[in-house]
Amino acid sequence: MARRGIGLVFGGGNVGLMGVIADAMLAAGGHAIGVIPHALVARELAHRALPDLRIVNSMHERKAMMAGLADAFIAMPGGFGTFEEFCEVVTWTQLGVHRKPCGLLNVGGFYDPLIELFDRAVAEGFIKAENRPIVVAHADPAALLDALTQPPPLPEVEWIRTLDEA
Repeated sequence: MARRGIGLVFGGGNVGLMGVIADAMLAAGGHAIGVIPHALVARELAHRALPDLRIVNSMHERKAMMAGLADAFIAMPGGFGTFEEFCEVVTWTQLGVHRKPCGLLNVGGFYDPLIELFDRAVAEGFIKAENRPIVVAHADPAALLDALTQPPPLPEVEWIRTLDEA
């Protein structure tokens, strides 16, 4: 990302894969913005080496700020928080809240079961086929970055209706 001039917006922590990625970005001369709530700073989880660490009041503020700062979203292998945050930005793309690409870094097939679930949801009518391309997945980071240069499909305008229109 640093070689491509792509900045990093992440949760501001110094642990796990995101801490490693942030360290690598800084070491390569890249720009990284961390966004972390006070509660996690108090638990000494903040990445103190970041020149741009933004401290917010809540996880909701964190997600909103990160979404506003980012041009695209990548989920690396992770747990419940990663899944929740990724699905939320995918939903925002689907609803037209933003039009930002969403990708899964599918290292070692980690996200294969989730991709299969998305495909099953399309087959069973829970996800519209035209919205399935919102999520792209690649095992190779460079290929994923390349894929995320393309905007996602336009949202269906009828997703959100007022009660009067329903």
